[in-house]
This record gives sequence, C-alpha cells and structure tokens, in this order.
Amino acid sequence: MRSRDVERSRAVAVLKRTASLLAALFFLLFCAAFNESVSFRALLPAYAVGARGEGEMRLHFLSVGQADCTVVEFPDGSTLVVDAGDGSWESDNRIERYLDGLGVEKIGSLVVTHGDSDHCGGAARLLGRYGAERVYVPMFEGSTGKYRDFLAAAEELGCPMLPLTRYGTIGDPSAYAVCISPRSSEEGSENDCSAVLFLSYAGVNALLCADITAARERLLVEENSLMEGIFDRGEYRVRLGETDILKIAHHGSGESSCEEFLSLLTPSVAVVSCGAGNSYGHPASGALGRLAGAGCSVYRTDELGDVMVTISKDGTYRVDYGYV
Repeated sequence: MRSRDVERSRAVAVLKRTASLLAALFFLLFCAAFNESVSFRALLPAYAVGARGEGEMRLHFLSVGQADCTVVEFPDGSTLVVDAGDGSWESDNRIERYLDGLGVEKIGSLVVTHGDSDHCGGAARLLGRYGAERVYVPMFEGSTGKYRDFLAAAEELGCPMLPLTRYGTIGDPSAYAVCISPRSSEEGSENDCSAVLFLSYAGVNALLCADITAARERLLVEENSLMEGIFDRGEYRVRLGETDILKIAHHGSGESSCEEFLSLLTPSVAVVSCGAGNSYGHPASGALGRLAGAGCSVYRTDELGDVMVTISKDGTYRVDYGYV
C-alpha cells in the first residue's frame, strides 16, 4: 500500500475513535443533564409484584441491604412507607421500582422511625419522586446529613410534618398502625427512641421494631403487664400478646429479641432485614437462637430477597418471597 493510502487509513481510524469518544461523552453528559429533571430510574421497568386482591392488606419487607424499608398497602389502597433505605443507588432503585410495581403514584404516609442514615437515607429522593400526603418525623431528631436532606425535601415540597410518638395512629379502626413507643424524645438513646409500630387488620397483627434494644423491649413488656389495653388509642386496639408477625429489631442484632419480649409476643413469623455478608454479623446467632426457641419461622431478606405478607379479610395470612 502506498504511504499516502496508509496515512489516509490512519487518519480515518483516528477520526472514528474520536467520534466514538465524543458520542460516549455526549451520552454521559446527556444522561447527567436528563437525570436532573427526570429520574433515570423512572425509565427502568417496574417490578412485577402482582396486584393486591380485594380486601387484602399487604406488608412488603424490601431487600435493601443493611438498611430498612417496609411498605404497607392498606385495604383501601392507601400506602404507608416505613423508612426509606440508606440512599444508595441499589437501595433507591429497588424501592422505586417496587413502588412502581405496586402502582404507587403518591405515598400516603411516610414514616422515618429515626435519623440513622440506613433508615432515612432515601427519604428525600422518595419525596422528590412520589411526594407524600403526610410525613412523620421521629421524636429524637437525627444528626446525619441524610436526615437533614429529608427534612429539607419535606419542607420544600410542603409536606405536612408530624411527630410520631405513642398513641399516634395511621389508617382507620378497621386497618391501622399505632405507634407504641417512644413516649418522648428524652428516653435514652436514639435507637431506643425510634418509633415502634403495631399494625392490625382482620385480627392479624404485626409489630415493626425499628432499631430498639432489649432494654426498650423489656420496658414495653413491663408496661404491658400493668394493664390490658395500655397501648390502645380509642378504637385502635393494641394487644402485644397477639402478635403474629414480628419485624425484629435492629437487623437481628444480638441486643434484640430478648426472651421476655418474644414470650409476650408469641409471633409465628419473624422477618429480618439485613444485608448479605454485612460487617456487623447480623443477624446474630443469639437472636436467631432465641427466635428458634420461640418457635418462629424466620424470613431473612439477605437470603430470600423481598418478603411479602398478605392478610386476607377473613383473618388468614400467607408469606411469599422470591416473586420479584
């Protein structure tokens, strides 16, 4: 080949490589600019969760790594989101695609149980994407940047912000959540001041324990022994001794699920939200041993992925996993 042809071929090759690099750079810049106004995740397909049956209430314990997010679908179609993951791309992506799979256009109630970033990290983004009719903030204010982002987003969007403490209710007397702890913001550590929710529908009850320790569990046992119905709020009945489903505290920490607490609750199902191979060793062998001793069937998000409990209007329920 003549030298002129060789030079021409080299020039063409350089131009093609340059064009490819410029196209890739343009695409990245376009995605970055596009993501400012429209979430890239909004373009991803929704998860095929399946439709809720008539008269059903569903509890979805999402697999968001070493973080927390529980989505409650009430029978009337309203949605309660309890905590919002840690704000990582993986966590946000899963929560948003899951909510899209449920057909959520606007969140009814968003509860942040406390200010740790593994519980409130994705709250600001969720509000920006879906909004919320009301937002419940913990009594013990968080100090993390993620918590401040959450408060700023709620204020900017004009979401009503309400403190969630004992006797606060969400839903109506036929299907509801009642906050049974804390009583105030001056009761101890931030973990022990996190909101604990008792859920009830058709005689089936669930307890979401956030990050409380065994000390708070024992305090709840002591208070419950004082009087039946001590946690009731009018028609909103709370019977801890009739708990069927327990979302155990603090990702299965060794400081959770003490024997006295499990003896009072007598749950049949225990759900553990934790990340695979997490550095904390959650769930701890001690906690798992106590759950086994209490006769609980244990469902772990690190092993099973998302866990869904469906409660029918006839008072029966089932547990599903691996459906997404």
